[in-house]
Amino acid sequence: MKRSPFAVSPLDPALAEDVAPGAMYRWGQLAMGLVCMAMVANLQYGWTLFVNPLADRFGWSHAAIQVAFSVFVIVQTLCVPIAGYIVDESGPRPVVLGGGLLCAIAWVTNALADSLPMLYVAAAIGGMGAGAVYGTCVGNALKLFPERRGLAVGLTVAAFGAGSALTVLPITMVIAERGYEAAFLYFGLGQGLIVMALALAMDDPNKSQAITAAMPRVSPAVRQTQRDTAPAGTLREPVFWVMYLIFVLVAAGGLMATAQLAPIARQYRIHDVPVDIMGLVLPALTFALALDRVLNGATRLVFGWISDKIGREETMLIAFSLEAVAILALREFGSNPVAFVLLTGLVFFAWGEIYSLFPSTCADTFGSKYAAANAGLLYTAKGVASLMVPLSSVMAHSMGDWHAVFLIASGMSACAALLAWFVLRPMRRRLLERGELAVRTPD
Repeated sequence: MKRSPFAVSPLDPALAEDVAPGAMYRWGQLAMGLVCMAMVANLQYGWTLFVNPLADRFGWSHAAIQVAFSVFVIVQTLCVPIAGYIVDESGPRPVVLGGGLLCAIAWVTNALADSLPMLYVAAAIGGMGAGAVYGTCVGNALKLFPERRGLAVGLTVAAFGAGSALTVLPITMVIAERGYEAAFLYFGLGQGLIVMALALAMDDPNKSQAITAAMPRVSPAVRQTQRDTAPAGTLREPVFWVMYLIFVLVAAGGLMATAQLAPIARQYRIHDVPVDIMGLVLPALTFALALDRVLNGATRLVFGWISDKIGREETMLIAFSLEAVAILALREFGSNPVAFVLLTGLVFFAWGEIYSLFPSTCADTFGSKYAAANAGLLYTAKGVASLMVPLSSVMAHSMGDWHAVFLIASGMSACAALLAWFVLRPMRRRLLERGELAVRTPD
């Protein structure tokens, strides 16, 4: 019987000593990535705490201040594939080290900013730093745990989504007691230094023997290639663009339904209606936003773990179908305050898993060596999808309600579910069976 290169027998004396240290090494490296992701999460999720203080200090409009947020998101999205390429070539240490330094510089610059252009420059610097850390940590998770990619990436992106929760209260207290400048300065330096310190302990998974020494068998339900495809070759594969299209459809549909929660709740006139769920009473909109943040982080872990057990496309079919149904239900019953809270939570839960499913599927398809760069290229679909958010606002304004937006968003998720099962699944299977994922030479 042919021995799998990924199987490690506890009876094999040549490998038995490496199993425990290898497993500890992998989890240790992953844990450092989780902390780094939590440290840079505030650049995006903690920004809202500074908007009002900046407006009060300088008299700038909220719209003008929020341009900085848009600059940050755009730059961060574009930098993820660039960081991934550098990581694949040079390892994670210099990229995360530079990312931590840029994040510190960004928030220190925010503390000193006395003009909008300076605020925008700081946002761009922060976007570069966050993109470097995000792209590196996701790529490392893909390489460290080929047999548990869904779980590893789910933990990593959940740390980014939920990491800001740990510092919301401390930042709020510092702003109240010492001003927003002190909060930018102290947390910027602190978070940046922590990321830089952890970067010094990060190793390159592409060169580590501890990974293969500790490698359990991959689930038979998860189809993976044994070949590595460089980014140039990945972009020439039709299966990549099918994944990209599905990513855009799900991300756009979810964003159209979730990014507009406040105006939707106000149109239903339920935003300030008290909602009592299990003894906890909050205004409907506040309750929904709090629950949605928790579920948006949890789903990345839950569906990532499920995909390791039953397969990527199987999980996509379940999650995207659930998203389509949840959005339709929100359209029908969202005017009820309790239903609004619960259904928006379900929409977030069925949507946020894209940030663990797609990187895992990409690495399964194109290999581990260039996983960071390839996943980064796929991640740019998030930026394309975000263009649908302002379009949905225009559509709702022209039609006088959100019903058409809900129908379109639900249809996008349903279409993505069908594409994942009937197009992506057979395409990936054929490519993996024929071994056509090698880098193609020019004609």
